[in-house]
Amino acid sequence: METPIWSACLLLLVFLYLLAKTIRRRKLNLPPGPKPWPVIGNLNLIGPLPHRSLHQLSQKYGPLLHLQFGSFPVVVGSSVEMAKVFLKTMDVTFASRPKTAAGKYTTYNYSDITWSPYGPYWRQARKMCLMELFSAKRLESYEYIRVEEMNSLLKSLFKSSGQSVLLKDYLSTVSLNVISRMVLGKRYLDKDNENAVVSPEEFKKMLDELFLLNGVINVGDLIPWISFLDLQGYVKRMKIVSKKFDRFLEHVLDEHEERRRRVEGYVSRDMVDVLLELAEDPTLEVKLERHGVKAFTQDLLAGGTESSAVTVEWAIAELLKKPEIFKKATEELNRVIGQNKWVQEKDIPNLPYIEAIVKETMRLHPVAPLLVPRFSREDCKVAGYDIKKGTQVLVNVWTIGRDPSLWENPTEFCPERFIGKAIDVKGQDFELLPFGSGRRMCPGYNLGLKVIQSSLANLLHGFNWELPDHMRPEDLNMEEIFGLSTPRKIPLVAVVKPRLPYEVYNL
Repeated sequence: METPIWSACLLLLVFLYLLAKTIRRRKLNLPPGPKPWPVIGNLNLIGPLPHRSLHQLSQKYGPLLHLQFGSFPVVVGSSVEMAKVFLKTMDVTFASRPKTAAGKYTTYNYSDITWSPYGPYWRQARKMCLMELFSAKRLESYEYIRVEEMNSLLKSLFKSSGQSVLLKDYLSTVSLNVISRMVLGKRYLDKDNENAVVSPEEFKKMLDELFLLNGVINVGDLIPWISFLDLQGYVKRMKIVSKKFDRFLEHVLDEHEERRRRVEGYVSRDMVDVLLELAEDPTLEVKLERHGVKAFTQDLLAGGTESSAVTVEWAIAELLKKPEIFKKATEELNRVIGQNKWVQEKDIPNLPYIEAIVKETMRLHPVAPLLVPRFSREDCKVAGYDIKKGTQVLVNVWTIGRDPSLWENPTEFCPERFIGKAIDVKGQDFELLPFGSGRRMCPGYNLGLKVIQSSLANLLHGFNWELPDHMRPEDLNMEEIFGLSTPRKIPLVAVVKPRLPYEVYNL
């Protein structure tokens, strides 16, 4: 039976297309990397902790690595020099984001600041964050909230004296309460709120799920022609968590709009008020729609809660493994703060060893070890290699934090390495980039840093921490889970004991 001529033509076209693609690939001077397999590319080389898999590959192929994830090319920068190129020198070229199911389903179709593509909408969102939501004046005006919630945390821990506590619960509660009051105007998730749309425990689970799903390697993103199968079930989970968040956010916006209508001459009190005000501004280049207000609100709640809780938990875990560092920290706190008061935000610059512990924690346990993926907006060259438009770009700050050419004994927790060094976390020192750098740097890093530093300082100043059930420091599990953030695989359980005079806890 003869093959119809149209079938033969189609086969010829497919063959010519594949041949042209192969020839073109050979002509490109791509960065070094392993040979990809058909269909899956190099996904077979990526384990459950992608930052560690990419670290191993960078040890073999160098600081600029080329991979194929399914249908899409990926480059990974794993050195200070490469980070500087992607995040500073060629920041505009790599300032966009790849399209992912997470961005589509969990952020109102890329309407938040994290996943929105580079363009007028994102530039406007960034300006709103820097000028309105996270301005120095606004953060200063909310300091009383941070103080009140810190006092609440310290009281709760004092009541648990001598008991084993799940530290993450306390840390996420204080972070969530701080950010809720700043963003939403009140503790919408208070245990005592009988009219709460969602319980605090359920909301924390929603946040954990959100961060996990925004960081997973979703096969459907990388091999689009099988995306409808949702082989890993991630899209189904994204839709479920998105509906839960939307129900909560609708409730929040309804309450705010009702209050604005009811009170004549209403003055904005919180960040949702500011966003709703901006949504009515006719001078905005891109109108801020209701779904955009919800996307930003969700971003603020999630980002403001996760990073601080994860970092402080890692810091306490590292100190439990090295009691001598805990002793040095408390000696500094006793000398600078004294035994009769708590640490205030204004005290932090006078506590260089506490600052060094925070930096060292962020070096060894960056909240986002690969930062948030970037996307090449055009064909370009990096270090003499060709990078095609549409290439996904990852910066492995986890590897940079373990570079022996930058850090002596890089796997050891040693805060002293930062004493007397002018290395900061604000995006200018590329050896240490916990919040990223450049245009897509976390806009709320200043708030996150305030909460992390004051939380850790007060936890160390007010309490002694011990491992439960005669556990030895060397037995403490230090494994992590990968997502958009990287929390501990096994949440830290520790025994808390007051170390200040009794009356100091009577806040």
